[in-house]
Amino acid sequence: MPVFFKSLRLCVMLAMLVLSTAPAARGAEPICEAGAYGAPDQDVVVLEVKDWIPSPGLGYLLLDGRYGSTLSQDGPVSCGPGYVILKTGVAGQVRLEKRSFKRTREEIPVAGAVLVGELLEPTGQDVPPVRPLVVMVHGSETEPAIGNNRAYLLAAQGITVFTYDKRGTGQSGGFYTQNFELLADDAAAAMAHAQVLAQGRFNRSGYWGQSQGGWVAPLAATRSKVDFVAVGFGLVTSPIDEDREQMLMEAQTLHLDDHDMAEIRALSAATAAIVASHFTSGFDALEKLRQETADEKWPRLINGEYSGDMLRMSDRDLHRVGRAVFDNLEIIWDYNSTATLSALNIPLLWVIAEKDREAPITATVAALKRYRKDGKTVDVYVFPDTDHGMYEFVEAPDGSRHNTRVTDGYFRLVGDFITGKIDGPYRRSYRPEK
Repeated sequence: MPVFFKSLRLCVMLAMLVLSTAPAARGAEPICEAGAYGAPDQDVVVLEVKDWIPSPGLGYLLLDGRYGSTLSQDGPVSCGPGYVILKTGVAGQVRLEKRSFKRTREEIPVAGAVLVGELLEPTGQDVPPVRPLVVMVHGSETEPAIGNNRAYLLAAQGITVFTYDKRGTGQSGGFYTQNFELLADDAAAAMAHAQVLAQGRFNRSGYWGQSQGGWVAPLAATRSKVDFVAVGFGLVTSPIDEDREQMLMEAQTLHLDDHDMAEIRALSAATAAIVASHFTSGFDALEKLRQETADEKWPRLINGEYSGDMLRMSDRDLHRVGRAVFDNLEIIWDYNSTATLSALNIPLLWVIAEKDREAPITATVAALKRYRKDGKTVDVYVFPDTDHGMYEFVEAPDGSRHNTRVTDGYFRLVGDFITGKIDGPYRRSYRPEK
């Protein structure tokens, strides 16, 4: 063999040896696998595909509320085949194994639709044969609920979870609605199906409702045989009250005077009459207020849920298209959530975001205190410096907020309540005085 080819062959062999022994480049690291990692007595990491994260990256959600992308150079999660490494503290780390689950798809006939749901059961030698069962109840979002990362957070803690796509969303049929009565019927039907599917494998069952689910879950519980209800960042007021409290909070932030505050209360009363009539009456009072405040500044700044927009719409347009714009989801505007809670005789957990702009907390905390004084079993936890969704945030000089994480302690509190073993404290949360 010519010397040239011998030298070339030797170079190739040496290059292959170097490549085979060199550290793997970051791009060659194991690709993360979607799923849940951890155990009831460990941290939990949920990895899932996110539209905003390019492949092969995944989104992560941790039991302590942190979330982000696995592609982040300074993220807390790195992947191996069938496990993840979670950074803990300054230099620590823990290996979390991938959990296995049994997933059972179920179709649920309800009034005017067929809902599609999924029972998510943790499996494995370390999983008790009998576990708590929880049905997750939607907020007002229109995204599918099946495959929800929060469901996997609970399941990895040893809880059987039933999720279902709300009518008109995801795989479920029917039309999207925010009618609490109909949604409560749907949730009760989901619970009945979940209890049959998990028969003999659960020891207690109940609902976890978030946001608008805080209206629906307790109402569904009055129509089910359940052991508990957990609510996150929900209200014990009506949608009309929510709108008024949002406007008053906005007014306080803007440092409006007593005269302006009185006019805002008058605006709430005027719009309440219109929405409660489903846009059949009450327009004159709003038009009078519209004319009286035409030269004032606050009508251009105050929003609420709907009153600000109704005030800024002309009387003619409000008559013409107001119902189509503001009352097209069958909302029960004067819904009496206090009466619903009074009808319950099961343990209740209510978790509150202290600085919630969407669901102002003052009236809800007061109502829950009265509920407790009436002898009801209710645990109330408030997480400071959190907004709707239990998000911690950074507030800009203009008042806008950027969410940074779900507050630590929220997910663990909910999981502990579902399993019947609250043993806080839960990080920075506090319990309002009786």
